[in-house]
Amino acid sequence: MLLAKERWSSHKKTLAQPREGKNHFLIAGGIISGIMAALILVGYVWTPYGTTEMAGGKKFLAPCLAHPLGTDNFGRDLLSRIMEGAGSTFLIALCVVLIGGVIGTIIGCLTGYFGGVADLILMRVCDAITAFPSILLALVLVTIIGQGKYQIILILGILFIPSFARVVRGEVAKERTLNYVASARLMGASHLRIIFRHILPNTVQVLLPIVAIGFNNAVLAEASMSYLGVGVQPPDASLGRMLSEAQTYLGRAPWYALFVGLAIVLMILGLSLLTEGLQQRRRA
Repeated sequence: MLLAKERWSSHKKTLAQPREGKNHFLIAGGIISGIMAALILVGYVWTPYGTTEMAGGKKFLAPCLAHPLGTDNFGRDLLSRIMEGAGSTFLIALCVVLIGGVIGTIIGCLTGYFGGVADLILMRVCDAITAFPSILLALVLVTIIGQGKYQIILILGILFIPSFARVVRGEVAKERTLNYVASARLMGASHLRIIFRHILPNTVQVLLPIVAIGFNNAVLAEASMSYLGVGVQPPDASLGRMLSEAQTYLGRAPWYALFVGLAIVLMILGLSLLTEGLQQRRRA
């Protein structure tokens, strides 16, 4: 009888323990990001119609079987244009994050580890860049460098360097005081080996969320620049420029702005949810 009571008590404790719930952020982010990734990848090799193919008799067609997302003011298929525009925005954002991330990480590692005058000068330069609104500074640089896809990649890449440099600098400065760094020095490891072989891998968990946030900011920055007409130039498709064009026809063709805006939101939302889900999984 006592044994039965003990078993029942143990069983009740097991039932009372909270079960690990599903990571809804990770699931939702994975689904949305997967759909957008598939749309972008397919758009690189195939689109239902030519993205510059105009049809005067098909202007402002509502969504239908032939054109699932409708057509624009030139009779171009919106689905095809969004597929190409999303791919262009993704590629630009990826290049911007690579430029800002790689250069910013190198600067942050060197200044965080060595400190001194170089640290002071480089951090003041980063302060000067971040002191101005990013879009305003980007517009100034556009007037100097010029408009176009590659110019926007270069400009935004430069503007994203300080955010990565500051985060990496703080982490490296914290890590260099730990015992494993002192042990590596006693064993005769060079400074570069200590930085890039020992310290940098320990900052990856901090860098991943910054990369995701940086990608989202790059998508918004590219869309904003193209919306203002200084980003990707016609006839290339760009979500920001398409949204700017759709604004004129909100009353006549509301689906134009709706679907383009939805594509931008889904790109950002999917990665944001995925990042939050990965962080929750790491903390669990």
